[in-house]
Amino acid sequence: MKTQEIKVDGYERVIEADLGSHVTSIIAVHNTKLGPSLGGCRFYNYVTREDALTDALRLSEGMSYKSAMANLPLGGGKSVIAGDPQKVKTRELLEAYADFVNSLDGLYYTAKDVGIELEDLDIIEQKTKFIKGTSAKNSSGDPSPVTAYGVFQGIRASAQFLWRTNSVKGRKVIIQGLGHVGFELAKHLIEDGAVVHACEINTEALNYACKNYGIIPLDINGWQTTKADVFCPCAMGAVLDSTSIPMLANNGVQIICGGANNQLLDVLKDSQRVRETGMVYAPDYIVNAGGIINIACEFGGYSASRAIQMTSKIYDTTLTILERAKKQDKPTAVVSLEMAREKLGLA
Repeated sequence: MKTQEIKVDGYERVIEADLGSHVTSIIAVHNTKLGPSLGGCRFYNYVTREDALTDALRLSEGMSYKSAMANLPLGGGKSVIAGDPQKVKTRELLEAYADFVNSLDGLYYTAKDVGIELEDLDIIEQKTKFIKGTSAKNSSGDPSPVTAYGVFQGIRASAQFLWRTNSVKGRKVIIQGLGHVGFELAKHLIEDGAVVHACEINTEALNYACKNYGIIPLDINGWQTTKADVFCPCAMGAVLDSTSIPMLANNGVQIICGGANNQLLDVLKDSQRVRETGMVYAPDYIVNAGGIINIACEFGGYSASRAIQMTSKIYDTTLTILERAKKQDKPTAVVSLEMAREKLGLA
């Protein structure tokens, strides 16, 4: 397998590999001060190589902060495979990816992300021990339900901060993306009494959710024009920018809290934009840490109850950040970043 190192300031290792069939993969290891890096593999049809690299770098850095703020003995890493999984994903390709993971000799542990299913992880696991979150008996399995539970705790904390109640009963919530996390989040919100609207590119998944759970469907861009109290981005990142932020505020949104990674296109500029509108933003890597918490519980023997107990603490962490940001008169994303970098010795 042909690999090449990519030098990037602030990152411990960034490596690119040719997996064959004109498909490349990038593993980015941001920081391992607290332990080996762990992060999912994203199989996605990027437009350019630069897009793939940028995504791997941003996701890897986010994993460092996510693990640090969740008090996990793990570092930040992430991998991407550049290609359409519906067209190029094969057993041979996944096995080549496993060999790529092995080449880092435990510096990076892989797991599930967009474009990777549990059956894919089971194939990869046959070739590498540096993997978590598979369907094996001693594994945590799909982390999505625990991720969704953590996001729900973030929403509850945001509601407590803003409305002095930790319930969203009667509130109108828009979920952008009804994938594994978005769908599970919707169930929590509905159980709590929220009125849930959702947009999803997969019409079959959207129709199923609407028919069976009473979710109100929106077209794919309906989140941009629909009035709501809470907006939950649960698809791809970079959805919050100079255009969407004032649009959401004009639609009456008061809380932004979702499962997507890297929701802010520009962390500093866009977090300030959110703050100026008066909306409450719960930092993504704080509220979506349930998945990595769930997987981290595999080290030393997996316990589902322990994973849920640890993920419940996302409520307190979120509330602390929101209150500190108010006291310091800073954007929440800036406050959480300062706290995370301090834990990593990067402040």
